[in-house]
Order: sequence, then structure tokens, then C-alpha cells
Amino acid sequence: MKPLALLPKLANGTLLRVLLALLAVSALSGCAAFAPPRPYTTEQEAIAERGEPTRRWDNGDTTHTLEFSNQPDGPSTLMVQVDQGGIVLRQWDALSAANLARVKRGMTQEEVSRLLGSHRSEQTFPSSHEVVWDWSVAERGYGSTALFNVHFVEGKVARTSYTYSYPPNWDYYDPWGPWGPYPYPGYPFHPRRWPGSPWWW
Repeated sequence: MKPLALLPKLANGTLLRVLLALLAVSALSGCAAFAPPRPYTTEQEAIAERGEPTRRWDNGDTTHTLEFSNQPDGPSTLMVQVDQGGIVLRQWDALSAANLARVKRGMTQEEVSRLLGSHRSEQTFPSSHEVVWDWSVAERGYGSTALFNVHFVEGKVARTSYTYSYPPNWDYYDPWGPWGPYPYPGYPFHPRRWPGSPWWW
């Protein structure tokens, strides 16, 4: 069939409807990829989808909490509270900004662990008498990865902090190229430059 013979078929809207349908499916797929975990109804359902929990916390009130940690790399830790019959009462992300803000000075290591879940790593600083736990959390800036740190002195929270890590030359590269919109990464302290360019522009 000649290309020109296809024009009447294209004009009747069939192709347009197909393209719109494909765009809709693509949009829904994108939303699903970034959507939070769906609510679970039973303990069995949560374990069947996510595997065995990292830890089980006894809440002392006939309920217990399942911890599904994504550390050391994942930016979230799912907590699922269930009753003695295995019915889910609630679930939440232990590493959400709101939950991180609940860490207060004077809390014990066990209290912090129950609140945030398993930590990523532990470091000891003899000069400041600090033991520091950290968790990988959601990005807090362009191209960065973030760690939330809890500083303990004599087993109690003394303070919290964030540590950021950026890829090499992060503040010079612009995904839009040298003609992209402002403000670009590093603006106004660094001029744009071509990726891989050895000199300043």
C-alpha cells in the first residue's frame, strides 16, 4: 500500500485514539512506579509481598509491628502494625521527614531503633565521645543522596544531622545543556560549561 493511501485512515482519528491510549497507559505506569506501598490488610499479605520482616517489635498491648527495612541503600523503611489476629491496623514510612523529626534529645538507642528501624551503619568518634548511627533517606537536593545521622553520647541522643553526597561536577552539569533554563545547578556561583569540557566558559 502506498503511503498516501494511509492518509484517510489517519484522518479518521484512529491513530489519534491509539496514541492517546498509549500515553494514558504510560502515565499510569509512571504513577505506579513512584506510588507508596499499597495498604495491606493482613500480616500474611504484607509478608507474601515483601518477604520476612527485618524485625518484629512487640508493642506490649497485644499488637506488634513488622519492620521492613531497605537499608543500607533504600530511602524508606515500612512499618506495619498488626493486631493479635494478624489484621493490619496501620502502616507508615519510618524514614519520612515527619517521622525523622520525632527523634528528640535524650532518647535511648532502643527508642530510636524502634522509631526509625535498622540503621545503615555505625561510627564511633572517641574525641567527641559520640556514637553515630545513620540511615539512607530521600534526596534533599539536586543529584544528592542524603544520610540522616543520630549522635549518641552515653547511649542517649545528643543531636541529629544530615550528610550529603554529590556526584562529581554535579554543580556544573545541566541536563538541559548550555542553553537550558535558569537557575541551573550551581547558579550563580559557577558558569555553565559543556559536559566534559576541560575549560571554563
